[in-house]
Amino acid sequence: MLRNFGFWVSFVVLVLSLALLVWNPAPIHGLRNIAFDAYQRLSPRAYEDRGVRIVDVDEDSLRRLGQWPWPRARIAELVEKLDAAGTKAIGFDVIFAEPDRNSPQRVLARWGDNEALRAVAELLPDDDTEFAKALRDRPTVLGFALSRTPTPLATPSAKVPIAVKGEDPAPFLSTYRGAVPPLPDLLSAAAGLGALNFDTASGGIIRYVPLVVRLDDQLYPSISIELARLLGDNNRLLLRSAGAEAADSFARTTGIAGLDVGGRRVQTDAQGNLWLHFTPPGRARYVSAWKVLAGDALPADALRGAIAIVGSSATGLQDVRFTPFGLTPGVELHAQAVEQILAGDYLTRPDWVRGAEALFLVLLWLALVPLIMRLGAFWSAMVALGVLACAVAASWLAFVEGRLLIDPLMPTLTAVALYVGCSLPRHIQTERQQRWIREAFSTYISPNLVEHLIANPESLALGGERRECSFVMTDLAGFTSLVEGADPGKIVALLNDYLDGMIQVALRHEGTIDRIIGDAVAVMFSAPVVQADHARRAIDCALAMDAFARDFAERQKGRGVQVGRTRIGVNTGPVIVGNVGGASIFDYRALGDAVNTTARLESVNRQLGTNICVSATTAQAAGAFTGRPVGNLVLLGKSEGIRTFEPMSGEVMTRAHVRDYLAAYELMKAGDPAAGPAFDAALDAYPDDPLIAFHQARLAAGEQGDTVIFAAK
Repeated sequence: MLRNFGFWVSFVVLVLSLALLVWNPAPIHGLRNIAFDAYQRLSPRAYEDRGVRIVDVDEDSLRRLGQWPWPRARIAELVEKLDAAGTKAIGFDVIFAEPDRNSPQRVLARWGDNEALRAVAELLPDDDTEFAKALRDRPTVLGFALSRTPTPLATPSAKVPIAVKGEDPAPFLSTYRGAVPPLPDLLSAAAGLGALNFDTASGGIIRYVPLVVRLDDQLYPSISIELARLLGDNNRLLLRSAGAEAADSFARTTGIAGLDVGGRRVQTDAQGNLWLHFTPPGRARYVSAWKVLAGDALPADALRGAIAIVGSSATGLQDVRFTPFGLTPGVELHAQAVEQILAGDYLTRPDWVRGAEALFLVLLWLALVPLIMRLGAFWSAMVALGVLACAVAASWLAFVEGRLLIDPLMPTLTAVALYVGCSLPRHIQTERQQRWIREAFSTYISPNLVEHLIANPESLALGGERRECSFVMTDLAGFTSLVEGADPGKIVALLNDYLDGMIQVALRHEGTIDRIIGDAVAVMFSAPVVQADHARRAIDCALAMDAFARDFAERQKGRGVQVGRTRIGVNTGPVIVGNVGGASIFDYRALGDAVNTTARLESVNRQLGTNICVSATTAQAAGAFTGRPVGNLVLLGKSEGIRTFEPMSGEVMTRAHVRDYLAAYELMKAGDPAAGPAFDAALDAYPDDPLIAFHQARLAAGEQGDTVIFAAK
C-alpha cells in the first residue's frame, strides 16, 4: 500500500514540475536567473577589444569642464572631435529632450525686454542648431526613453522601419504607451534613433537588453541595434519571429527568434531580448570625455575605427544599474551588447530547450523512482545526489561550451522532491515496522532493553562490560505440584496472569527482565541503562512484587485455587553485562557471583520462612533502608556468611512483634543465653511470625547462640 502511495506521490511531483516548467511563475523564473547569474560570475565573457569605446562623462571630466548638462555647443564639439578621430559610429546614452538652457538666446532672454541684448543674441549661434549641424551627415544615433504611461510628447518616427518575417511578434514584445524623444531638429539630423530602456522586471537586476520594443503599434530598435546597423552595408532591419523558418517554430507560437541587422544575424530570446554575457568589471573600453575634447590627451589612433557611445559613470548622474557583477554604469550595458553583436557571442535559450527540459524531467522520473523505491536510504540519497550533480554539470557545460541557458533548477527541485516523495512512505513504513518490532519484542524481552537496542544499535555485538547491578529473583512455591493435578489450560492462564502482574511491577520500577523460567522471574537493575539508584529500585520492586503476589494468592484462594507464597531474593554486586551467545542468536545477560547469590537468597526463604531476603550490600547501597536483620547466612558453596535482612516499611517496623524480635536478636547476636527464652516468649506472643519461629527452633535445637546461619542443601 505504501509502495503504491510512494509511486503516486512521485507522479504528482512530476506533474507539478512539468506545470511549473510550462507556467514559469515569478519565483521559479527568479531562482533560475540566480543560477544563471552564478554561471556568469564563474565563467564571464573574456574581454576582447571589438573597438567599442565608452566616451565617459566621468567625475574627472565634470571636475575639469563643469557640471552636467554641458552646453550643446560642447557636445557638438565632442561629436566633431570623435568624427575627426576616425570613429565609425557615435551613439548617445543621453536624451536631448529639451532645448539647451545654456544657449545664448535663452540666457540673454532672462535679462528682460532689451533690444540691444536681443540684437546680440541674434548674432550668436544657437547651441541646439550647432549640435544638429554636428550630427548631420555623420553616423550618429540618439537615444530616447519609453514610458508605460502615455506622455504629451509627440511619438518619434523610427529612422528605419523594422520589417517582420513570420508571425506577429507584438504579443511577445515589451509594450509602452509613451515616449520621451529628442528634439525634432536633433532627431532629423541624426542617422539613427534607439531605445535606451532596460527590463528591470527580474528583481531590479539587469540580465538582458531589449533589442526591439513596441510603442503602441510601432516597432523601434535599441541603441545597440542602431549602432550595429550603421556599421553594415544596408539600412535594413528584419525581425524574425516564429514561423519565419522551420527551425524557428516548435509546433506553436514561440515568439521572436532574432534580428537581421547590418549583414549580421542577432540571436534573441522570445521577447526580443539579448542576454548579456558580461565581462568582468574593467576600464579597458572607457575613454574620459575631457581627453577627447582636449585633442592631444589621447594617442592619434585611440578611436580610429571605433564605435563611440557617450554616457556617464559619474555617481551623481545616477545612471547605474544592478547586474550579476554588482553596480554597473548603464552605458556599459549598451557597449557590452554592441560587443556581443559584433562578436556573435550570444547566450541563448532556444525554443527546443523547454521541450528538452520537460523530456528530461520525464526520463528523470522513469529512472529515479524505481531506483529510490528499491534501494536503501543511503544509496537512494547517493543516486539523488548523483542526479543533482549530473543536472548541474550538464547545465554548466551547456553554458560554458555552447552558451546555452539550460535550467539546472527544475531537475534539482524535481530530484529532491522525488527523493522525499518516494522516501517518505518508506520511512513511514520503517517507523511502523520498528514500532511493531518494538511492541513484538517487548513481549519477549524487557521493553527498556528494546528501547536501548533501538537507540544504540552498535550494542548489538558480542561482548560486555563490568558494572555494579542489583538483582531481584522470584519463585512461586508449590507450583510444580499444582501443575501436576490441574487442567493445563487453566494452569497456563493462571501462570500468565501471575507473570504478567510480576512483570508489570518490574517494568514500573524500570527493571530489565533478565529471564523467565517457568514461574520464576529474574529482574536486573542498572543494565543496559545505568541507574544510580538501582539498589533502591530493586528493594522497592521486591516489596511491590510481594504485595502483588499476596493479593494474587488471596484472589485465587477465593476461586478455590491454592497458590503458594512467592519467595524473593535481592542482591547487589559487580557483574559483567552484555550480549552473550553466538553469531546466530544473542542473549543479553549478566554474569557473575552476584547473580548466583541472588538465586541463593531467593531459595533460602524456604528455610527462613520469609518472603523476601535482601543482602546487606543492597541494603547499604539503597540508603534509607528499613527492615529487620535475618542473620549472617552461609550460602551453599560459600565459606563466609553474608548479612541479610527482611525489608519492611517504617510503619511495620514499629509494631510489637518486630520490637520483640529485634530485642531477642540483639541478645542472640551478643551470645547471651537469655536469647533462647526471649525467642520462646516472642513465639508464644506471635506464633505466626516465621522468622521468630525459625530462630526459636534453632536455639531450641541447641545450635550456637549467634547469628550465623548455614543454608540448607
